[in-house]
Amino acid sequence: MKSLFIKKLEKYRLIAAVKDEKHIEKALNKPIAGIFLLIGNIGIVKRFVDFYRKNGCVVFVHIEKIGGISFDQEGLNFMAHYVRPDGIITTKPNLIKIAKKLGLMTVQRCFLIDSDAFKNTVEITKEVQPDFVELMPALMPEVIEKFRQEVDFPVITGGLLSRSEQMIKALKSGAIAVSSGNPDLWDVKL
Repeated sequence: MKSLFIKKLEKYRLIAAVKDEKHIEKALNKPIAGIFLLIGNIGIVKRFVDFYRKNGCVVFVHIEKIGGISFDQEGLNFMAHYVRPDGIITTKPNLIKIAKKLGLMTVQRCFLIDSDAFKNTVEITKEVQPDFVELMPALMPEVIEKFRQEVDFPVITGGLLSRSEQMIKALKSGAIAVSSGNPDLWDVKL
């Protein structure tokens, strides 16, 4: 599944970050590589994941955004064996390790707010070895370039994007894809 997702990333270079239930269907039939699902709760997340998978989308669930699911072994077992997304997104390195053992693809979401956060992110990425790293915010091309020099993991970037030019700049700086929660940008062909 990872190689299929990477091929989709190389072709479309955009991921729809769905943060509002009214945008669930809007993400379909867009030139996107996949879905980052950032809404839901334990009672409806499976329905959302099944909807996207039925429509041929690669879907990642941001485990910390799903109400009623614990951020531990049991929560990830539930996610892997019942909800069955293609992968998870998390800011918690310990969840990356557990999810990988359960056969889920992993995205380590990192907020680079200062030089200490940058250094810690490099160290954590090398230690837990996620499938992908999402650096936020996306409006920092020089930092993306520097990060890519430090670690050899595919970088997805997102956050604060409002124009296609910003997305293109992030991609040119070394990101494999951008994620955007702005439905107006989901039609942009990158």
